[in-house]
Amino acid sequence: MSFEQQMLQALQAFITEARDLLSGMEHSLLQLEGGADADVVNELFRAAHTIKGSAGLFGLDGVVRFTHHMESLLDQMRAGAVAADDAVVGTLLDARDHLAGLIEAVAEGGDGLQPGPNEQALVARLQSLQSPAGLPQAPAPASAGQARDSAASGAALVAATSAPADDNVVRLQPQEASTGSWHISLRFGRDCLRNGMDPLAFIRYLRGLGDIVGLATLDDALPALPDLDPESCYLGFEINFRSDASKADIEAVFEFVREDSDICILPAHSRIAEYVELIRSLPEDELRLGEILVQVGTLTRHELDHALREQEQGAQNQPQGEREPLGQILVREGATHEPIVQAALDKQRQAKERRSREGQMLRVAADKLDALIDLVGELVIASAGNALQAQQPEQVEAAAEVTRLVEEIRERALKLRMVEIGETFARFQRVVRDTARELGKDIALTIQGGDTEMDKSLVESITDPLMHLVRNSMDHGLEKPDVRVARGKPAQGTLRLSAAHDAGSIVIEVVDDGAGLNRERICAKAVQRGLIDAEAAQGMPDAEVWKLIFEPGFSTAETITDLSGRGVGMDVVRRNIEAIRGTIDIQSEAGQGTTMRLRLPLTLAIIDGFLIESAGRNYVLPLDAVVECLQYPEQSQQQGYLNLRGEVLPLLHLDRALGTRAEAAPGTTPARRNVVVVSASGQRVGLVVERLLGEYQTVIKPLGSLFAHLRGIGGSTILGNGRVALILDVPALLAAAPEVTRHRALPGAQAA
Repeated sequence: MSFEQQMLQALQAFITEARDLLSGMEHSLLQLEGGADADVVNELFRAAHTIKGSAGLFGLDGVVRFTHHMESLLDQMRAGAVAADDAVVGTLLDARDHLAGLIEAVAEGGDGLQPGPNEQALVARLQSLQSPAGLPQAPAPASAGQARDSAASGAALVAATSAPADDNVVRLQPQEASTGSWHISLRFGRDCLRNGMDPLAFIRYLRGLGDIVGLATLDDALPALPDLDPESCYLGFEINFRSDASKADIEAVFEFVREDSDICILPAHSRIAEYVELIRSLPEDELRLGEILVQVGTLTRHELDHALREQEQGAQNQPQGEREPLGQILVREGATHEPIVQAALDKQRQAKERRSREGQMLRVAADKLDALIDLVGELVIASAGNALQAQQPEQVEAAAEVTRLVEEIRERALKLRMVEIGETFARFQRVVRDTARELGKDIALTIQGGDTEMDKSLVESITDPLMHLVRNSMDHGLEKPDVRVARGKPAQGTLRLSAAHDAGSIVIEVVDDGAGLNRERICAKAVQRGLIDAEAAQGMPDAEVWKLIFEPGFSTAETITDLSGRGVGMDVVRRNIEAIRGTIDIQSEAGQGTTMRLRLPLTLAIIDGFLIESAGRNYVLPLDAVVECLQYPEQSQQQGYLNLRGEVLPLLHLDRALGTRAEAAPGTTPARRNVVVVSASGQRVGLVVERLLGEYQTVIKPLGSLFAHLRGIGGSTILGNGRVALILDVPALLAAAPEVTRHRALPGAQAA
């Protein structure tokens, strides 16, 4: 691979990381609106600092220049000189959006070098919010004598802590222990300034992790004035630093200058006993020496890698290839102390060597994963056919084992495509904030069930419908603060996004506590457009009235705005939801609010099914919707329901509901009929069928546009014998059945 290809790959990695950091910045900035939090501000600063430093490595000067202004404001916020008020957070959100635009421009091949008028205005806003009094002051320059003394003492300290741990070392270190928890020796690289790095900025950043209790600036490397290069860095620092931060956190401050600078970070002698005790308290894991030291925090990964390279190079210079013990290298290089190394060696002797493989992540292209799911689906069908062909006991046993393995492969393959919906919900935090301000409303977004998992393809399909529903609730449903107060409500409206599993489906709700849907206005608009007549509007149940808002071009908005009024949106929502075998239901109460409930399949690929037969045809019920099975009592034929342990259970004859009833030939009538109790939307209904064929792994095949009008059918599947069976959509089937609607009003008809 050429150098250009390597740099291109590295640039793509930077763009991916920057996108993740920018997403996290938006979430953190929205958190700041609820109250200042030092950890959140530090996280924001680290994200901006990382983007700026990485962009500098690729020569993206436009990104570096703009991010520097953000970083300066965030630095003052960390120091407490600037408060996180609405103006500051709003400006930083706009700056974050502009920075995201610069990153996307880089992704498309641009460089973002020419600042536009928007950027200049944003920079002016960022600078106007900064407080000159809050800027950290640089330390006073040391005199030549002080510099020489500091250099000598710093050199002595480094030499002492780098030497083997004996009595002389212990006598040289009490002064270090009395001033701080860490000693940091810095020698910045000669090209530090030339690479766009400011040494003083790193010192400021370090102050955000703790207290600098002692600092000496070393200028012993300064050449004579005629030989001085203004673009070169000749500075060094010896710092006594008190902080509870880990060594890795402190080293991360100098991440962008680590490769070309000399950095030595050592704990105070008073903390050696703490590290030794921490090592002894570790579980009996089989770790290498370096891993133990990294785990307890006395060694960083960079220091370990450097020591391992030293060890490898030293072995190459030895005739027998002997390796110097890693512990000796670490002590000699000043990375840690000998008592800590000895404690780690003692711990290492208690376990065998092995490497932990937990927490590893592997990115896989979505099309490859889809291809795997398709193959697993075909494997499920082939396995079912194999089980039907098995005749001998040995064949039956082998087929059962294959079926078991296929089920496990299926489960693991499907889990690969499952993602938490919380990440999608989190995107709406910014949408709600900006839209509420645009509308002059005060709206709080709450999220429930963010850890609910669903198929990644479904998550992508519902993002746009959810956006329409959220914006519709904010525009039409939630009132302005003064109106809410006049109606006896809190000034701040609430919008809730929730997700949960229910009977083999995912239920997503968009709930607001606003004014609710206006029945009279909806009916009047429907009559005006000729959708219904005035007489029919009077007797329509609320549920039917609410469905009218999904008609194309239907809108009750009095004025047309950027958000609503053109009648485009809700019909698209219904069409997109139904395209993925989902349903949408509305519940609304005047003055109390509205609930938009989306019911979606758990996956689009494979489900556990229950195979039944009705009118000579096979059907599949989603297994999660099946509650129990009963024998059909013939006396219930006239009344249309049966008494199920004190509850009224409405009955639905599947052949009648689907219009597939056929006259049975003489002598072919089943000896008994059965009732499959199914549950959907909180209601139980009994499906009357002829035969129960048992559980069946179902590979879902779409029906195609020709059959899109069918109600109660969610797809099809191929059985092991090659026959096609239709997959029933239980909620849609029950919603379209008049028998079920008629018996809902009976006492006890609702499930307990």
